[in-house]
Amino acid sequence: MTSVQHTDDRSSPCSWLVENLDLLTAGSEVLDLACGRGRHAIFLAAAGFGVRAVDVDGEHIETVRGLAAERGLDIDTEVVDLEIEGRGLGEGVHDVILGIHYLHRPLFPALIRALRPGGLLVYETFTVDQALIGRPRNPDFLLEKGELPRLVRPLDVLRQREGEFDGRRVAGIVAQRRPREPGDARDD
Repeated sequence: MTSVQHTDDRSSPCSWLVENLDLLTAGSEVLDLACGRGRHAIFLAAAGFGVRAVDVDGEHIETVRGLAAERGLDIDTEVVDLEIEGRGLGEGVHDVILGIHYLHRPLFPALIRALRPGGLLVYETFTVDQALIGRPRNPDFLLEKGELPRLVRPLDVLRQREGEFDGRRVAGIVAQRRPREPGDARDD
């Protein structure tokens, strides 16, 4: 894996992802949810991860495709509305799911099901305290204090943080689906 340096530039990956990169296994397949213009997808693909980037905005997806082509990176991209009721993301198919600055609470059960045994959910988004200093302000897009660990149950929390980081008030978590134990029934 390549060495990574982080800056607070809004085009750079968020510090939560960079700080937890050591938990990601080289060559893992990553699903980047609500990828926006692709800063995390580009970062991860350049670091040697397989990346699938999805977003509801077709212009964002075209931007990711263009950036990937410019840099010679292979990123699977798709326009996907993650907020369609009953949205599935597969069963036990992703090594890593990344969600940065996106919150749609009904999606969490699908995220958990979509992780492979041993897979990681790397997530960070805004808390209600963010509304005191800027956007977003809509409570639908803001976590309550201590809410994120509850949303990811029954995953095992490996790391978490909550507070002000990089000028934003956020909560972050890295949670893992339990690896299969010998003798467990197949669940994917």
